[in-house]
Amino acid sequence: MADRLTKEQRSRNMKAVKAQSSLENKITKELWKRGFRFRKNVKNLFGKPDISLKRYKIVIFIDSCFWHCCPIHGTMPKSNIDFWEKKLGRNIERDLEVNNYYIEKGWNILRLWEHEFKEDFDGTIQTIVDFILQNKGKIDQILKRTT
Repeated sequence: MADRLTKEQRSRNMKAVKAQSSLENKITKELWKRGFRFRKNVKNLFGKPDISLKRYKIVIFIDSCFWHCCPIHGTMPKSNIDFWEKKLGRNIERDLEVNNYYIEKGWNILRLWEHEFKEDFDGTIQTIVDFILQNKGKIDQILKRTT
């Protein structure tokens, strides 16, 4: 099936897609409310993590089920299949590159699917909180030993 929009209309629609989703904003507002201080979508960090705490070497990615090919909810568009297979396949490769980069640099990385928040928002927020506290504690201990 052909696209119902012209090339210009499709381009305009895609340009309107924001870097931050309303879900990401809801998540970061909740974390901020709980007292965590972080940066969002830091451009100078590899892969532009959704949430980062540089001091504690923590990066968190919230992966969209469509764009990151969730094994449960990811779907392949029915039109322009070659383009989408290449595009989404490259997204998966890039996610692995980003993971490997942070692991090699000794950072703590957490990846969560958007559907995890939709199924249990509070529980998934608690997963982030626990991850931050656990890894923050490790860094604090290292800093105490070196001072």
